[in-house]
Amino acid sequence: MNAPAKPLNAPAAGISKTVKPQASTGWAKRLGKDLVQKVLPPLVITAFLLVVWQMLCSGTNASLPPPSQVLEDTWELIVDPFYDNGGTDVGMAWQLLASLERVAYGYLMAAVAGIALGVLVGQSTWAMRGLDPLFQILRTVPPLAWLPLSLAGFKDSHPSALFVIFITAIWPIIINTSVGIRNIPDDYRNVAKVLRLNGWEYFQKIMLPAAAPYIFSGLRIGVGLSWLAIIAAEMLIGGVGIGFFIWDAWNASRISDIILALVYVGLVGFILDRIVAFIGHRVTRGTSAG
Repeated sequence: MNAPAKPLNAPAAGISKTVKPQASTGWAKRLGKDLVQKVLPPLVITAFLLVVWQMLCSGTNASLPPPSQVLEDTWELIVDPFYDNGGTDVGMAWQLLASLERVAYGYLMAAVAGIALGVLVGQSTWAMRGLDPLFQILRTVPPLAWLPLSLAGFKDSHPSALFVIFITAIWPIIINTSVGIRNIPDDYRNVAKVLRLNGWEYFQKIMLPAAAPYIFSGLRIGVGLSWLAIIAAEMLIGGVGIGFFIWDAWNASRISDIILALVYVGLVGFILDRIVAFIGHRVTRGTSAG
């Protein structure tokens, strides 16, 4: 008699059937791919630039210190950013926090006023014709040009710095918001008329969601300008702040301290931009530029 045939899916003798953990290895592959594509390129470029900087500034006639000397000169500032010896002699963390506090107040005021004026200009043709030329002229004024006028008006350095931040950051917010309002599709407006939405309901359910990508584009530009403005303003108004720290280091010929401060300024500016971009991405559900 012939032996009964084995099922086609029966495993061969002596060979155990194993299941590969596909789910556990999938995220690891994606993580590795993201690291290679997003993290590795800037690291390679940064390392290359540091090597070039080290080579160019290692000579005896070099005007700027090489990165190795910068690290040596500023090591205490790096490892102890929260020291406080009183007055303006404080660590880098306190300097940055003082500047960020000023930026937070000035930027929030610019965001509220800018969105409100942008809605007005976007909704009203009369307001657009009357205010848009004025906005286009004022937005070209450099931030520091406003500082003497603000000092004369407020008689105090703190509100003057806030005004410089406010007047610098508000213009892109106004312009982008007004463009977003004017670009609301007519179908949305017709739906609002059919549903008989009142002014607040139209603003909340139609206007803001439709214009949100434009608004957050303006907010991203505004936060960058705010950070630029406070650094420049603090060089002149004095007190605790990263801008004054840079100016004070220049007067004391501490070039390494200036370079370290510039690195921190760039990193903080990048983080601020990413925070606003992340909020915009969540609010607009991915329709804003990230």
